[in-house]
Amino acid sequence: MLYQLLKKHWGYDEFLPLQQEAVQCVLGGRDSLLVLPTGGGKSLCYQLPALCHPGLAVVVSPLISLMKDQVDAALAMGIPAATWNSTISAEQQRGVRAAIRARKLKLLYVSPERLLTDALFELLDSELPAFVAIDEAHCISQWGHDFRPEYRLLGMLKQRFPGVSLHGFTATATGPVRGDIVASLNMDDPAVLIGNFHRPNLIYHVQQRLPGLNQICSVMERFRGQAGIVYAITRDRVEKVSTLLNQLGFRTRPYHAGMTDADRERNQQALIDDQLDAIVATVAFGMGIDKSNVRYIIHAELPRSLEGYQQETGRAGRDGLEAECWLFYSTGDYLTWQRIVGASAPESRESSLRSLQQMMDYCTSLACRHRLLVGHFGQQLTGDCQSCDVCLGRLTVAEDSLVLAQKILSCVARCRERFGADHITKVLTGSSEAKVLRLGHEKLSTWGLMKQYPRSQIRDWINQLLGQRYLESVPLSGRVEGYPVLRLTDAGRNVLRARATPALSKPVDRTAAVTAAALVDSWEGVDRGLFESLRGLRTQLASAASLPAYIVFSDATLRDLARRRPTEEGMLQDVHGIGQQKAATYGAAVLTLIRDYCGQHQLETNLAAIGRVRRGGQGRIPGSASLAAFPLFDQGLPVPEVAQQLSRANSTVLEYLIDYIAARQITDPTRWVEKPLAETIAVVASYADSDRLRPIYDALHGQVGYEAIKIVVACEKNRAEALTRNLHSEPTR
Repeated sequence: MLYQLLKKHWGYDEFLPLQQEAVQCVLGGRDSLLVLPTGGGKSLCYQLPALCHPGLAVVVSPLISLMKDQVDAALAMGIPAATWNSTISAEQQRGVRAAIRARKLKLLYVSPERLLTDALFELLDSELPAFVAIDEAHCISQWGHDFRPEYRLLGMLKQRFPGVSLHGFTATATGPVRGDIVASLNMDDPAVLIGNFHRPNLIYHVQQRLPGLNQICSVMERFRGQAGIVYAITRDRVEKVSTLLNQLGFRTRPYHAGMTDADRERNQQALIDDQLDAIVATVAFGMGIDKSNVRYIIHAELPRSLEGYQQETGRAGRDGLEAECWLFYSTGDYLTWQRIVGASAPESRESSLRSLQQMMDYCTSLACRHRLLVGHFGQQLTGDCQSCDVCLGRLTVAEDSLVLAQKILSCVARCRERFGADHITKVLTGSSEAKVLRLGHEKLSTWGLMKQYPRSQIRDWINQLLGQRYLESVPLSGRVEGYPVLRLTDAGRNVLRARATPALSKPVDRTAAVTAAALVDSWEGVDRGLFESLRGLRTQLASAASLPAYIVFSDATLRDLARRRPTEEGMLQDVHGIGQQKAATYGAAVLTLIRDYCGQHQLETNLAAIGRVRRGGQGRIPGSASLAAFPLFDQGLPVPEVAQQLSRANSTVLEYLIDYIAARQITDPTRWVEKPLAETIAVVASYADSDRLRPIYDALHGQVGYEAIKIVVACEKNRAEALTRNLHSEPTR
């Protein structure tokens, strides 16, 4: 029944990792805590069990705007849901009460404050909840980055509703935070499920921030017409950046805690409704955003912690498609956060400063960004991620790192460790500014020693030396109280003595860099023009229904439509993310547009999904079109002949053949690929560290077509699976 409901309401054939286990915990009445990164499908883990239970599921959610989006999304999938918060009228409250008592409601979204009121308790006493789901559960923990005191009161639910299971859901929680959540909720022997924090569809870039907004504008310009979020540290900075971006022709609005609730709600809704290019915000923004098609995140300044950074960047690419995450930082940001943290409570100050240093280490490291992030949450990632600036070859270690570091550190020492990074940079580049001359620093041996480098590059190296603990930035006491200056650490003095060598990075020519794997894979087989036409239709449908566009269809669904190009009603539910409700509501309009577009552009329709797999990654499900080709392949007919008989393109029939090879468990590709070539492809494929075809194609110097590679790889996969089965079936001796 679970798979039937999954297909009917969500349009999915498979669960994502840990979803089924989490659903079983809820159905079995066992308390649980699920930690899945954003985009991992947490909401399904309580929505699906709610459909199976005869009673009502209560969902605790932190923000009214988030509740509204979640209810809209549930209703769009045919799941009866409602909210109970301060915005609903007395008449609406009566309607909700009636629906609960009539057992017509499956999901009730409430804030922790509203749940703990006598009025709602009395209602739930008479209609005992099937279970309680607590979304954004990290808000419970005093060590979580979004701690909310009212969440701590939820621990009383176990006493108020004995026998009702509790289930926490969050996208970010380290070990101490997980333990605190479980203890605070008084959970009874809970199952703690921790997903994989690796989000390969997020492409991470880190750069030193340059003056002006050119770096931010460059990213936003590439994503014109698509949504993004720009984060800054302070309210003033948010207002300034938003104003400047608007003057430069972008559509943005600010969001921060200093605004009224109404203004914040209005600006957030404008982003959700695709009226903006981006929202510019402090970290006060984000927990209430459920928008699946955010295509980029820009941190215009240094984030406060890796936990916060992981959560904030996780708001991009929730639909599983590629998204870019850019971080532009400076030493000044670090000092700003130090001042903010310094004013916090003593008991949290030390851990906050430690988190801040970890964030700076991340920025200045030359290790894989994804590996550093998942490692922070206690997980490991092996190999190159192919989704960050380091692994994509955008950065490289400077060959003369030791000499470069010695020049910088020597300049700091010769300036008697009494000046900041800006002044040190001016001395190294040979500046003749009045201050440099007045101090006599043009006479230093390090004056002009690095004049061949741009100041921005030297500042970046200084930041890296700070991050790697060869330098430290401290306030200068005395006449200029609080002015930050650079000082050598013991490790830095060892560099001057050539007893240690830093790893200083420098950018490389973009033409030498590799394209991110997620970007290549997600557009495979998609007609871009049809995708844009479908986006336009989605906007119209969303406007007519007064819904956010991403709730009507995600970008992933639109790309799959533009990949498959269905023109028959029965094929709609083969598309990723289209269940019965959406097919019935929007299907006619979608099919009409696809027929017209494909007819006008003479495109083939009703294609098998090229390179698409089931959500759980367990292999391809043959569609009816693929199955129709199987008897012809059984006869030994080649791809061109099958294509002619079925009136399909060769490329489409090749995908039918891949389905056929998988279904028949064929291990010998020589029916379609000559033996010497097949053996060569198999050897190259054995060294590949992923399922993608591009690395194999590149290793063969582009001399072998993707058709032959696909066939051989499919057969080799069957061979490996057969070997595994045989090993497992051997009797124990």
